Amino acid sequence: TERYDAEYERNGVAHLLAFYAPFENWRRVDVPENHTARQWAEGVPRLVQEDYPHAQRITLVMDNLNTHTGASLYKAFPPALARALLDKLEFVYTPKHGSWLNMAECEFSVLTRQCLDRRLPDINTVTSEVTAWTRTRNQSKKPVNWRFTTNDARIKLKHLYPKLLD
Repeated sequence: TERYDAEYERNGVAHLLAFYAPFENWRRVDVPENHTARQWAEGVPRLVQEDYPHAQRITLVMDNLNTHTGASLYKAFPPALARALLDKLEFVYTPKHGSWLNMAECEFSVLTRQCLDRRLPDINTVTSEVTAWTRTRNQSKKPVNWRFTTNDARIKLKHLYPKLLD
C-alpha cells in the first residue's frame, strides 16, 4: 500500500446562540461572529421585541457562562434600553455540570447530529444550513425529547432540596 500525507486544514469555528420555547416547540439559532457579551446581548432585543413582543415576562434558562448576564445588556445598549429589556426578563441558571437540564443544549445536540455532522467550508454555509434546519424543525413543531422528570430531580438533585428536621 502506498502512504500519503493528509493535512488537516481548519477553516475556522462557528459560534451558535440558541433560543428555545418548549411549550411552542419553537427555536431560533443565530450564528454570531463570536461569543462575547455583546454578541449574546444583541440576540436578546429580537427575542423581546420581535419574537415575544406581547410577553409580560420571558424566562431565560441558561448555563453559567459569564456573558449570560444583565450586565451584558448594559455593555451593548444605552441604559434605558438595557433596563427596558431586563424588566421583561427573568434569568434562571442551570447548575454547573448541568447542561443536560438546559433544553437549548438538547437542541444543540440534535443540530449537531442532523446538520453539523460534517465539515462546512465557511461561515455563510454554516448560517445557511443552520437556518434551513431551524425552519424545518420549527415547521414540524418537533419537541425536545427531554426525559428528566420530577422523580429524577428528587434523586439526582437531592443535595439541592431542603432537609426536614424531625
